[in-house]
Amino acid sequence: MLDRDGFRPNVGIILLNQKNQVFWGKRIRTHSWQFPQGGIDRGENPEQAMYRELHEEVGLLPEHVRILARTRDWLRYEVPDRYIRRDARGHYKGQKQIWFLLQLVGHDWDLNLRATNHPEFDAWRWNDYWVPLDVVVEFKRGVYEMALTELARYVPRHDHRNRYLRGGMRLREHDHDPADPAPEPLMPGASFELPPGATFEPDPQTGLDTDAQDKSHASP
Repeated sequence: MLDRDGFRPNVGIILLNQKNQVFWGKRIRTHSWQFPQGGIDRGENPEQAMYRELHEEVGLLPEHVRILARTRDWLRYEVPDRYIRRDARGHYKGQKQIWFLLQLVGHDWDLNLRATNHPEFDAWRWNDYWVPLDVVVEFKRGVYEMALTELARYVPRHDHRNRYLRGGMRLREHDHDPADPAPEPLMPGASFELPPGATFEPDPQTGLDTDAQDKSHASP
């Protein structure tokens, strides 16, 4: 099923775990790595195709994931002629894709690369969000970069402060979330008042006015 410009409708899937790492699959019998993806069949909408491909390629069901976002429009890439069957050359140009950002709410053991008799991957791992594009088939790299860039804003942010509070620990100054502004140092009197006669100085005598001290020790 091609559109009038020769592009086949397709979906791509970026699957996050709870650490915001992405599923990164090695294509079967090759040295290239990629995200799950596949064509939209006649009668399917992009979301239906995404769930079907998700199960066919990594063995997950709708209850194993939640949708965080999708690209606003189709992202296109052209396939070089050497990768196109001769009978399709001249009218097939490539693929146009809607990309989905999903988060795994199940477990790692729910993934299954052998869910069907025609597996897409023979190995996989969790990878940092910004995957190494040099191991992606060259003509797909531009679309990967566009999809990752557009969907990055929807990646959940982790508030490390909650982790310390739940553990009964105070957040240290260097443990703040990189996405948050750096904490300002606590200044004396900024958030509370000292009781009468109290001082921040280790030795109360050091808080006295130096001129007054000099005068008190001066000869008459």
